[in-house]
Amino acid sequence: MTGAAAVGVAGAGAVGYRVWRDREPASPPAEDAKGRLLWRNWSGVQSSYPAARAAPASEAELAELLKTGLAPIRPVGAGHSFTALVPTDGTLVSLDAMSGVLAYDPALMQATVRAGTRLGDLGPALAAIGQEMPNLPDINKQSLAGAIGTGTHGTGLGFKAIHGEVLGFRLVTPAGEVIDCDANNRPEVYDAARVGLGAFGVITQATLQNRPLKRILKRVELRDAEAVYADWPSLQRQHRNVEFYVIPFTGKAALITADETSEPVRPRGPDVETKTLMDLKTLRDLFGFAPPIRRAVAQALMGHIPPEVMVDEGWKLLSNERPVRFNEMEFHLPREEQIPALKAVVAAVETHRNDVFFPIEARIIEADDAWLSPFYDRPSGSIAVHAYYKDDHQFLFDLIEPILRRHGGRPHWGKLNSLKAADFAALYPRWKDAAEVRRSLDPGGRMLNPYLRGLFAA
Repeated sequence: MTGAAAVGVAGAGAVGYRVWRDREPASPPAEDAKGRLLWRNWSGVQSSYPAARAAPASEAELAELLKTGLAPIRPVGAGHSFTALVPTDGTLVSLDAMSGVLAYDPALMQATVRAGTRLGDLGPALAAIGQEMPNLPDINKQSLAGAIGTGTHGTGLGFKAIHGEVLGFRLVTPAGEVIDCDANNRPEVYDAARVGLGAFGVITQATLQNRPLKRILKRVELRDAEAVYADWPSLQRQHRNVEFYVIPFTGKAALITADETSEPVRPRGPDVETKTLMDLKTLRDLFGFAPPIRRAVAQALMGHIPPEVMVDEGWKLLSNERPVRFNEMEFHLPREEQIPALKAVVAAVETHRNDVFFPIEARIIEADDAWLSPFYDRPSGSIAVHAYYKDDHQFLFDLIEPILRRHGGRPHWGKLNSLKAADFAALYPRWKDAAEVRRSLDPGGRMLNPYLRGLFAA
């Protein structure tokens, strides 16, 4: 029986199962008993009812708000963090009115950018002045401040996370003070608050070390997962940017590479990744009960998919649209631990969780010196495990997190994890130093919601 025929035969019997699985998760009420409107993050896993919302248009407005606004005061960007960084019953602060490029230096390839600028808007703005960020994350909906503050990153040998290219920034403290921070001016604030979780105050602008605008060739191809594991060290050296997604229950991995090129532009075509993801979901729905059949059908269907190749400026290709919502756990491990941990994660999923269909992502990130950076003093390999937003994601904590922690992982600040203050203190050599700087800037804990108070205990 061909893969297509098998899908057709199984389809009728799976209809009821799929309808049950595709129920929309219950949403909190649109407003609470006090008439406060709901705030909810992108995936729906975090929510709150802020008493006040503000979008200051200047540092002066922001300074006054931080001094007098109802605490806890929490900044918000795109809501793409899965941890409870944003929820507050106090004041929710958006920097959307503080966006755009303020100044640039074409000789040094530097630009000073307002912190509310979304990464998706920053790409074309920098391209207009002949610059590009050295690297970009998988999703570009985040604000610059949110990306810096949570350690958001791309991938590639020699490439740091976004905050690793921040030469300096301006921080408005809860006392209303405006501080210019860099390696020479208030270096303790620069080191502690570069990855600051919005807990030290609010960053209003940052100076970025960029690169000349380049064209890249991006290639996406399916390979046997075991071959990618074996070739991973050489692939890192061969390509400017490289990552891969292991597709559970298929034996396959999608390898994604990007290299500078002078070839003519071949624009990115229509979105095929969303359809592919939903096809993997259908495969799960039809054959989740029988992993060997699921694997055989998947390999039959994937056997003749050609590589996808595109050429364009990097800001157009390195980030992707992700319309399908999910919840995510991502840990950053010592690079030598990445593949052993990844193999253990895939084995655990394929042994215990037939419902998982999202691919599992692997990237590499260089070390930096920000005290609360997951990459502090350590070149890292990341592993990101996703769960469809309609599916139960408790397995991330019960099954996946113990593996990643055994291999020395530090969690992404914006991704799901169960770590507490003592855990972070053990993982971060400068944790206590950062906490002292934070306390000196915010002795009253005005920036701390319950989650952050549990970490920093002001």
